[in-house]
Amino acid sequence: MQAGDNKSYDDINVTPMVDLYLVLLLIFIIMTTAGVQGVKVNLPKAGAPSKMEGPKMQAITVDNSGNIKLNAEPTTLADLEAKLGAVKAKTPEAPIVIRGDTATPYQTIMDVLDTVGRVGFSNIGLATKPKK
Repeated sequence: MQAGDNKSYDDINVTPMVDLYLVLLLIFIIMTTAGVQGVKVNLPKAGAPSKMEGPKMQAITVDNSGNIKLNAEPTTLADLEAKLGAVKAKTPEAPIVIRGDTATPYQTIMDVLDTVGRVGFSNIGLATKPKK
């Protein structure tokens, strides 16, 4: 033993411990993001749902030739306002979904939106498909 080697060994080298923590953190992040994407499961069956009271959604469909349908029933733009008025009287907060074909003239969709707005519905949605 030399005279200069009398220092104590109270210092702990934490570098390997920090490396271990970083590796564990990386594994945790990878496993968490992998689990978020979803796992396919076989869902259990349930009985028939009880009748829920609430506003019934109204679907307005406009095809590529400009034909308008309210809940699969053909109608005209003038009749649409009267039919929506009757729906508004029964269920004022009924949601309206407008579905249009990609080849539908934009003006027809705007006419339908204008009619729905005149009747007084505020819960309006436009149906779309996600891009692939």
